[in-house]
Amino acid sequence: MKQSLNVILVLVLVIGGALPLGGTARAESQEAGSDMPLEDLRAFAEIFGRIKRDYVEPVEDKVLLEYAIRGMLAGLDPHSSYLGPDEFKELQVGTTGEFGGLGIEVGMEDGFVKVIAPIDDTPAQRAGVKAGDLIIRLDDKPVKGMSLNEAVKIMRGKPGTEIVITVVREGRDAPFPITIVRDIIKVASVKGRLLEKGFAYVRISHFQARTSDDMLKTIERLKKESGGGIKGLILDLRNNPGGVLNGAVAVSDAFLEGGLIVYTEGRVEDAELKFQAAPDDVLEGAPIVVLVNGGSASASEIVAGALQDRKRAIIMGTETFGKGSVQTVIPISKARAVKLTTARYYTPSGRSIQAEGIMPDIILGEVEVAAKKPPKIKRLKEANLSRHLENGNGKKPPKKAPENTENGRALVEKDYQLNEALNLLKGLYILKGRG
Repeated sequence: MKQSLNVILVLVLVIGGALPLGGTARAESQEAGSDMPLEDLRAFAEIFGRIKRDYVEPVEDKVLLEYAIRGMLAGLDPHSSYLGPDEFKELQVGTTGEFGGLGIEVGMEDGFVKVIAPIDDTPAQRAGVKAGDLIIRLDDKPVKGMSLNEAVKIMRGKPGTEIVITVVREGRDAPFPITIVRDIIKVASVKGRLLEKGFAYVRISHFQARTSDDMLKTIERLKKESGGGIKGLILDLRNNPGGVLNGAVAVSDAFLEGGLIVYTEGRVEDAELKFQAAPDDVLEGAPIVVLVNGGSASASEIVAGALQDRKRAIIMGTETFGKGSVQTVIPISKARAVKLTTARYYTPSGRSIQAEGIMPDIILGEVEVAAKKPPKIKRLKEANLSRHLENGNGKKPPKKAPENTENGRALVEKDYQLNEALNLLKGLYILKGRG
């Protein structure tokens, strides 16, 4: 046993740089902050030995060392982690837009799984899961004490099987269960339609490798449907948990005529990057309103921050999630990797997104609006009075029905924030025409 522990201690020292190969360890020559602390390493070896000797069941050395690595990374921040074969494979699959599970982007908070955002058109969204929910049980298993990877593994499963998640939600007095049927999650990251002639709506639910290309195709389609041009665009990033950095940069680039989009700063040279826009604007200066909320994170915040700082769009909604850190995936074998936070994002004006988020230009809460019942007796108008004068304009044109309706419901009833964004967009277009 003693020989085994000595080998472990020597390996840790060599990896940490305190013991040069072929040299000897000298505690007195350690430089502050550069070498491994020998006393703490001895404590590690002692605890390792205690577990090997006294734990109720035998545990293999490689298992204990993997646990130590996982704990070391998990203790840094919520986004650094060790990726075993299953986790590494899931990370690679996730960027392609198809994977199995419930359809939620999650993180850890106070030992529980926190929903960053449900993904559009997935079992989780249809079951009523919302951004900000805390998951405290998965079926009959408490989440407290699980790692995020362990929790995700339980949530994944065969399509058609059920899982009951117990959720704590702000505004609810007690935890409550939500039953979700697992399915193959195929994420179409971009959707778009015309709200009214000339006024386009594009929804990005997740940033993938092809998101920018899909968005540009959607905008071209909407231009044709609108008769050749777009008067204004609503870019909906609500509950978009992020994704591929290059996707966010390319989406921002589509609306900016040159200049800085985002930059990163870290301790190593490779972590310092700057992303610039090409000198073209796919909308040729047409006004943009970007919708965000507390479920808008990471790559979504990069887009919102870039367009806000460059005064290319008005940001509307509620404060964003505040994930402004960069994770680098470092493979350590063909099947394993380390996901390590290596830098912070900064907007063009030098603002850090981390733990702050993006504050909208216009704060607009999530409100439900119901149609008011029409009065039994209609209010009189001039046209109802006997012997009223005609207006002198000749034949009156037929009144148009409101265009911004969906399935017979006014847009304001279905999505208040979107309706207000459309009103703002129309106002910006009117002002631009008068400028």
